[in-house]
Amino acid sequence: MSETVLYMSMSLDGFIAGPNERPDNGLGDGGHRLHEWAMTGGDVDLEAIRRSAGVNGRVVDEFMSTGAVVAGRGTFEPAGGWGGDHHDGVPIFILARHEPGIDISRWPLVTYVNDVATAMTRAKEAAGGRNVLVHGAGTAQLALAAGVLDELELHVIPVLFGQGRRLFEGLAPEQIELERTRILEGEGGVTHMHYRVHR
Repeated sequence: MSETVLYMSMSLDGFIAGPNERPDNGLGDGGHRLHEWAMTGGDVDLEAIRRSAGVNGRVVDEFMSTGAVVAGRGTFEPAGGWGGDHHDGVPIFILARHEPGIDISRWPLVTYVNDVATAMTRAKEAAGGRNVLVHGAGTAQLALAAGVLDELELHVIPVLFGQGRRLFEGLAPEQIELERTRILEGEGGVTHMHYRVHR
């Protein structure tokens, strides 16, 4: 059965972006540090990491084997919409309350949806039994609040940011219980922690 899974790199103190985050500085100042575990030669190179056969490659292979993507507009648009194809031609559902800020007319895989529960339901249907890759802090928070986020895969980087944007900033004051299902020690100091959301 398809599960919705948030994959997110974060600092040890919970930040997913550095300070001064803006469209031309999408990860904020110093934010690229959070993705060095998936880089070769200074650029994100997921295919090279997949071929590396290490722990990091195994985790990358998992999220690149998903059957659909749900992301927030604030993640999708600064990334140039991933050129209309996040990976392997899977459907992409973008959570947004307003019309696209970029031209998606030539990208048949991309659909804008204004409700997180609808986005998750449609993505699960489109995923063909595979998991759904979830991107973005805002989307994760909305999905947790709506009870439609099933799992979290957090890539914890051994760095303290002290400021920037936190993954779980502004959650409602309720406890959400998680079950840790896996911890993997990856190359480059990253720790991959997988949790299932209890409902």
